[in-house]
Amino acid sequence: MKIIGIIGAGQMGSGIAQICATAGYDVKLSDLEQTRLDAAVEKIDQNLKRMVARDKIDAATAEAAMKRIATGTDYAIFGDCDIVIEAATENEEIKRSIFRTLVPALKPDAIIASNTSSISITRLAATTDRPEKFIGMHFMNPVPVMQLVELIRGIATGEQTFEIVRKLALDLDKTVAVSEDFPAFIVNRILLPMINEAVYTLYEGVGSVEAIDTALKLGANHPMGPLELADFIGLDTCLAVMHVLYDGLADSKYRPCPLLVKYVEAGWLGRKTNRGFYDYSGDKPVPTR
Repeated sequence: MKIIGIIGAGQMGSGIAQICATAGYDVKLSDLEQTRLDAAVEKIDQNLKRMVARDKIDAATAEAAMKRIATGTDYAIFGDCDIVIEAATENEEIKRSIFRTLVPALKPDAIIASNTSSISITRLAATTDRPEKFIGMHFMNPVPVMQLVELIRGIATGEQTFEIVRKLALDLDKTVAVSEDFPAFIVNRILLPMINEAVYTLYEGVGSVEAIDTALKLGANHPMGPLELADFIGLDTCLAVMHVLYDGLADSKYRPCPLLVKYVEAGWLGRKTNRGFYDYSGDKPVPTR
């Protein structure tokens, strides 16, 4: 395992690229637009410089990591990759389309991993020509900071594939939790219903945004309140995961809150749009309700 491909130069993809390059792997990072790739490389460079300033890594390590990252808008760059990690938006049809286009560009023994936080690994793997070499590798956000990686085997995932990817996660200095291929896996099966219930609490007028987040931060010792966390994750992603749970498990307790649906329909997606349960357009976030 020497060369790692990453599809998607957003927050997750750039974070995965950063830790892989820092760990000594050559990285091929792809996105639809070169401007997004340029922004991702600049963000990685800034992050590494901050780590140098805080004495977490030395300047030589940061410089070497940046030299290991190559970018491109064509999947041809993945031709020599040992593994390609998909980190696109949480939409099953988009992911399946990506895999159909990706497969012809890969060498026969290349592994494919998806960073999906909720979608069936078995279904995604069936889109490819190598379901035995397909696995879920769910990093947490922000990737360079969060310790956990969930590994999810599809029904056809081979034991050798699992062991190779588990070793990769450990080489990236992550802790592995193994999940069965059920909707939303472990973390989001627990976390997203909690966030959805917090939105219901707001929707029903039980408490304000500030009261709900303060209650969970101080009453349950959470580092972020659930509504603040929802904005950080992205309300569109939260809604997508709730739909996966609701559709996949057919249980009314997973029904997305109508207020969450309305916010997504309005384009209020959280931090990335400067508006969600908080307004981020000023010097500090302000609750919107």
